[in-house]
Parts: sequence; C-alpha cells; structure tokens
Amino acid sequence: MLTAMHARPEPKPVPSSAAPELKDTGPYWAKFLRLQKLAQEPAWLAALRNSAMNRFVELGFPTLQDEDWRFTNIAPIVKLPFRPVLEPRAERWAADSLGRFPFTAQPARRLVFVDGHFAPELSAPGNLLPGLRLGSLAQALTTDDALLQAHLFHLAQPQDNAFAALNAAFFRDGALVVVPPGMALAEPVHLLFISTGPDPGTTAHVRNLIVAEAGSRLTVVESYVSLTEAAVLTNTATELTVGDQAVVEHIRFQDESLSAYHLGILGARLGRAGNVIYHCLNLGARLSRTNLRIHLAGEGLQCILNGLYLTRGDQLADHHMIVEHAQPNCASHEYFNGILADKSKGVFHGRILVRPGAQKTDAKQTNKNLLLSDDATVDTKPQLEIYADDVKCTHGATVGQLDPQAIFYLRSRGLGLETARRMLIHAFAGEIIERVRHTGLRDELDQLVWTRLEAHEKVAINLTGESERACLTT
Repeated sequence: MLTAMHARPEPKPVPSSAAPELKDTGPYWAKFLRLQKLAQEPAWLAALRNSAMNRFVELGFPTLQDEDWRFTNIAPIVKLPFRPVLEPRAERWAADSLGRFPFTAQPARRLVFVDGHFAPELSAPGNLLPGLRLGSLAQALTTDDALLQAHLFHLAQPQDNAFAALNAAFFRDGALVVVPPGMALAEPVHLLFISTGPDPGTTAHVRNLIVAEAGSRLTVVESYVSLTEAAVLTNTATELTVGDQAVVEHIRFQDESLSAYHLGILGARLGRAGNVIYHCLNLGARLSRTNLRIHLAGEGLQCILNGLYLTRGDQLADHHMIVEHAQPNCASHEYFNGILADKSKGVFHGRILVRPGAQKTDAKQTNKNLLLSDDATVDTKPQLEIYADDVKCTHGATVGQLDPQAIFYLRSRGLGLETARRMLIHAFAGEIIERVRHTGLRDELDQLVWTRLEAHEKVAINLTGESERACLTT
C-alpha cells in the first residue's frame, strides 16, 4: 500500500558553525528546498532525505585531517559551484548515438540515464518476465513503494560519509534491477550513465538498487561516461542485495573525462552459499573515489573483488573498502592492480574485518602498483582486523617499476626491449581482466584496456637512462 505523498517534515538546518569545512550552507539548502517542492514521493523518503541533508551539514566535507581521506584532497570538488541536475534536460538523442560508448554493441538489457535521469527513448530493457523489474527508481517510487522501503538506504547509508549523505538528500533517479528467485538472465543488464552537463559544478546524484533473489543468476554492468569536458561531478550510490545461492557478476566501469570528478559507493549484502564477483575499473576522471562496503552475511559464500585503475596526467584514483566476514566458512579474495604514469596518484585502503564466530574464514587481499614514471605515487594500506581464531587471512601490497630481470628474460628469447616492456605492462593489466567471466564483456574490456595503454607514450617508448642500462646488462 502506498504511503501518503507530500506529507514531509520541514528541514531543520544545522548551524554552519557545526561544520567549519562547509563555509556556506546556503546554496545547498536553497537547492534542497527546491527539490522538496519538485518531489512527489512517499513521506518515509522525504523524512530520510531531510535527515541525510542535516547529516551532510553536520559532517561537512572531509579534509586531509580525516583518516579515511588523508591522501585525497577534495578541495577542487568543494570549490565547484553546486549545480545538481534536479530535472531531466530537454535535449533528446537518437538511440543509435549510443554506439560511441563501450558495451553498447553487446547483446544486453539496457537502461540509459542522462545526467542522472532515466532516458526511456534510449533504453531497451527487453521482455520483462514475471517478477523481473528493470527500470527507473523514480518511477518505481510510485508503483513499488513497499519493495523500495524494504531495501533502499539499508546498505549505502549517509551516517558517516558526507557524499553518501549528499546523494541520499539529492538523488532524483537511478536504476532498479530485481531478479526474482531462481531466474537466470542469459544476457547482461547494462546500466549506462552519461554525463553531458555543460557547466562546471553540474552534478548528477544517482542511486541504484540491485536485488538478486535466492537462486538467481545475474550479470550487471554499470558504466559511467561523459560527453563534456567541463568539471562536472557524478556522485553515485549502489545498493546490492544477493540472496542465498545466487550467482552475480557485477562490473563497474568508469571512463569519464579528465576534467570530471567521480564519487562512487557500493554497499552489498551477500546471502548464504552465494557466489559474487565484482570488477571495478577506473580509467577516467581527474579525481575518482570508490568506497566498497561488503557484508558477508551468510555462511559458505564466495566473493571476489577485482580492480584495475589506469591513471595519467594529474589523475587521482582512490579505492577504500571494507569486507566484513560475519559468518563462518566464507571466502573473500581482493585483487587490485594499478598502472600509474606521469604525475598521477593512486590510493588504496583495504580492510578485511573478521567478526567473532566467523570461523574458517579464508580471506586474501593484494594491491599491486606499476609505476611508469618517477613522478607517479601510490599510498597503499592493506589491513586485517580479526576477532576469530580459526582463519586463514593474508594481505600484501607492492609498488614498483618493471622488473629488469623479467625484461631480460624476455629479451633473451629474442624479443626487443620495447616489445618486452609492452608485454609485461599488458600482462599486469591482464591479471585483472582475465577474471571477468562473461566472454563478450571480457574481450571488449581487454581490447579497450590494450588500446588505452598503447595510446600512452610511456608504454610504447623505450626505457631511458639507468633503467635501460640495467635491463641491457642484467
């Protein structure tokens, strides 16, 4: 039964003195009040929005003094004018214009969003079988209120993250994917998010809800691209619920312009004996931050988190994750590789948390970084926090340049220096890509990453100076 519409509490701003990092809350509150006038939504959601907005002002934007953000300076984001896209833009595209974007040639059920708003004329969800829901979250608020109230805001919560709070307060739309018990979707579900905002500070707040119920099988691709060179912001939150014995492959692909800023949160709850593999590929954006919070809530499940980031210029790619083992006999493996060139920067903070009673946990976490420049930097912190005594947990990190001995080995078999270097760099990326299970998506990703690497001069040119001499004399 639908709850009452429009009956929303009045917002109660927190004084700006409570959040010195947020010097002027006026623009945020003015836009929030405008959103409240536009929104036609259940009272429970209005109350959650109001609470999230107050929490955002209370928290303020994180600074370098915050432990979880001490390597990532978001001052450029804070300085942007605040221009949330509250209503769909009037421009309309032809469906065949999507061909320029990755994965659009793949057979798939496709939902397209432009600046955070559903574009039905560009979407092709296919035949909706009984119980299968593929569509707009905003539309579902008028038809599936009970479903959304049961799942929304349970996994990506605004309490401790200012950007999660901002997303909860301002999101207007996103994808709803619900696969009923026992259903196996043969083709992937492709969620395509396109940023077109022409003005600096244009912000799309996107919230996605994905539910794979017990015994279902699902492959879903979340891809973020842009058609603008403006300094725009994409702020996303995806909540993923995986039922008992479900099998899910989730690919998150971010390739926005090098002027853009991208913040992404995934909150996931995995059920008993499930099998989940998540791939996180960050290639674009001037600054990207990915927060993962994975809760292994059922016994006997397997989870793999797989990541690749390629940075150049002054890009910064930040990955922050917590994998929480709450039940016994679960396995989680995290593999994140970074290839960094020029003056770019990578940040990795991974934490495996094993709760009391989560015996027989098998957890492994690795972060490997390949620096193609003396000016590229990485801050990496893999971490274990264990409260059970019968577990097998390992973690480690490496940061370095190409191994001269490996280059010498290849050269001793007749390969040139440049060819040997290129092979090693591509193989480093291939460690991540080869874990993608879906053949068509894996092949396209492999070609895309190959092309992107080959376009960079640090991959194609010969080594110089001491590094080259070391390779020649080893």
